[in-house]
Amino acid sequence: MRFTTRDTLFDRLAARPLFMCGFRPFFLATAGYAVILLSIWLGFLAWGLGVPAVSGGPTVWHAYELMFGFGLAAVAGFLLTAVPEFTGTPALGRRVALGMVLLWAAARLAFWLSGTLGVVGEALAAVLNLGFLGALIALVAPRLWHDPERRHLAFLWGLGAMWLALAGFHADALGGLYPMRWVKVGVGVMMVLIVVALSRISMRIVNDALDAERLRRDGAAARRHGEDDDLPDYRARPPRRNLAIFGVALYTAVEFVLPGSVIAGWVALAAAAAVLNLLNDWHVGRALLSRWALMLYVVYWLMAAGYALSGLALLGVPVAPSAGLHLLTIGAMGVSIFGVLCIAGRTHAGHKLDMRSWVLLAAVGLVAAALARAASGLPGLPIAGLQAVSVAAWVVAYALAARYLGAVFLAPRPDSGTGCEEVLEEASPP
Repeated sequence: MRFTTRDTLFDRLAARPLFMCGFRPFFLATAGYAVILLSIWLGFLAWGLGVPAVSGGPTVWHAYELMFGFGLAAVAGFLLTAVPEFTGTPALGRRVALGMVLLWAAARLAFWLSGTLGVVGEALAAVLNLGFLGALIALVAPRLWHDPERRHLAFLWGLGAMWLALAGFHADALGGLYPMRWVKVGVGVMMVLIVVALSRISMRIVNDALDAERLRRDGAAARRHGEDDDLPDYRARPPRRNLAIFGVALYTAVEFVLPGSVIAGWVALAAAAAVLNLLNDWHVGRALLSRWALMLYVVYWLMAAGYALSGLALLGVPVAPSAGLHLLTIGAMGVSIFGVLCIAGRTHAGHKLDMRSWVLLAAVGLVAAALARAASGLPGLPIAGLQAVSVAAWVVAYALAARYLGAVFLAPRPDSGTGCEEVLEEASPP
């Protein structure tokens, strides 16, 4: 690409392959920030190293950045690319991708410094973080709303709810209140967004796995003289999905209004049952054992287990409330985001899905991180050791993602594509 003397540094930077599509810088930032954030947290847990001073203390900094820093980076990368595809509208462009990731980075820096700068820092962090999410909503809302079928408005409602959770957090922080309750609201909204997003992605992944299984069975049937082994298509049915969304949203609301109550405990168990009911659509036989389908399937198990443990804790079972919460964040959120980075990130960058062993190693590491962190909340188990193992496993998993996916996001497409479309032809391995 040629540059002229009138091109600004911003233009020259935006012209790099990293900013070809919105998912590229945000997915790279997601993986890299996961490593940075949890490495700092490991230093705090294991050696007492300092973390940024924010309103509410170290745990609030960790939870906020995991949800509204790491989590929203992944959401932004997904929606900046998926919404134009879903609505049949033009890509948002390089300048938007660069501008949004710079705004995200500025919001991260502002929150890190918010405790040091006092009220001014708190206000700046609020403006930049709310401004980032508000800008994302402004970019995707017209496309989602004006789509003739309006099949994807759930993303817009989810983003609006997340903005309210973020606004509530900063209002509490500015008012001198402990703001963790709003992070928990953000967790609930994130679970809803995960269910909505995975319903779209799973239609492609599970049906691809079924196609591969049909080919295998066709060959086996031919050898058995024509035995019929036909398999039905997979469908993510709205009634089950909507029930799961309702259950998660209801628990989030009840826990916010009646924190620590027995009522919230029973609603949490109902939410777990609703998520497990959603899995009835997934029982497609051997095809479910393919790596991508199984990875997405595990997300729902982690989500259901997270709500189940949360409910049991509220009903008096001797387990720390944080056990269920971390199955949702480290587990369901961590594994689903990793899956989206691997699936949507590679295919929309012009690459076939990566079948190398590092993907399985990282996915298993994230599941192990969630289970170890949840186990640290059970009585009689070594809390510090399990927490350190959990954080270390998470860091290794996302370091692998940053290494192998970063090379994809920083490079031009290897196929004949010129934008954000899926892979157009067989590409050479990276």
